[in-house]
Parts: sequence; C-alpha cells; structure tokens
Amino acid sequence: MKLLALETANEQCSVSIVDPTTTLFFQQDDRAKAQTQTILPMIEQGLAQTKLELSGLTAIAFSCGPGSFSGVRINAAVTQALAWANDLPVIPVSTLQALAQAAFRELQLTEVTAVLDARMKEVYMASYQLDAQQIMQPVDQEKMLNYQDAAEYLKYSLVGSGAALIQPELEQSKKINANALDIAKIAGFLAQQKQWVDAEHALPVYLRDNAWKKLSEQGKAAN
Repeated sequence: MKLLALETANEQCSVSIVDPTTTLFFQQDDRAKAQTQTILPMIEQGLAQTKLELSGLTAIAFSCGPGSFSGVRINAAVTQALAWANDLPVIPVSTLQALAQAAFRELQLTEVTAVLDARMKEVYMASYQLDAQQIMQPVDQEKMLNYQDAAEYLKYSLVGSGAALIQPELEQSKKINANALDIAKIAGFLAQQKQWVDAEHALPVYLRDNAWKKLSEQGKAAN
C-alpha cells in the first residue's frame, strides 16, 4: 500500500508519499498562498524521487476542509483530477482532524480542541482524542461558531490558528500546523479498512455553507 497525501487547505502546501511503515517522500513549502504554483511540481518531484507512478499508488489522500476557501478548492481539484486520470480512489481527511494529529505529532497532546480561524469573527472547531492506533479521533461534530459560542464548546487544550481568538493568552498555539504527514497518518489507517471513495467524491467541505446552529437556536429546536 502506497499513498499520496496532499495538504493545501491552510496557507502552506505539502506533499507526502508513504507506505505502511515509512515516509518515502515529504516536502513542504511555507510560502503563503503559493499552492497553485507548487503543488504539481512537488507531486512530480515526489514521484521521481520514489520512482513511482501515480497509477501504481493505492489511493490519494487530501485535506478536504474546512479551511482556506482557495486552499481547500485547490486540494480537492488536484486530487480529483489525478484520481480520475489514474483510476484511483480518494481519502478525504478533515483539516481539523489533521490539526489534532499534528498536535500529537509535535506536542504529544492526546486530547485537543482543534480551532481554525474562519474569518468574519468565526472559527471552525472540533475536539479529538487519541485512540489505540495513535489516530486522533473526533469526539464531537465539526462546527462553525462565533468566538463567544466557541468558548462554551471548549473541551480540551486549544490548538490551531483560531485558539488565540477564543483565548488570547494562547498565542503560541497558532504555531501548530497540519501538513501532509498528518493527512497520510490518518489516511493510512482508513486505507487499511478500505475506507475510500471514488474520485467524484473528492469534494471540499465548507462549513459556512451549512453553518452550525447557535446555542440559542439549538435550545429552541430541542423544545
């Protein structure tokens, strides 16, 4: 099993090629908003360095959002095009889950609330716990909330670009960013169970199009 993992849903761009035990290739470009110029050359470099062909891979994994609108669209579009052309399945991975996985990889945190800046005074957020396979698994649903409502949903240690927006003293949390290694880690677990979809389902996730109800609205709906 060999996977190509792509991450462009944030400001950076990264590509990884992995097998079940080894990272065969990893490259990251930290320049903001350079995904359109770097993603395809990085994929080509990875395939050349590993002497692999796309058609010989098991699947393509990608961060499907929520995240940067343009970044999520780029990731989904590239994944869909490559998967269609090479008859490969795809594995969508939540950007928030990947952020939680990065918190474990970098800081060994096993319980986190992942928060990303959604602009317009809102954040994307969800909470995760580490399982026995060392995968950060969701313990609640992904949500888009304003800062005040988000503060009421906190469960664990905050990580991500939205953390300081909810708790300003957590400015250091902004330095944790998911990359293609985190996408590959989660996707590898899913691939073992053949939890993938066809290329046509390589779709971006936009929580803003299906916004989470405010706390007051949830209370009214329950009555």
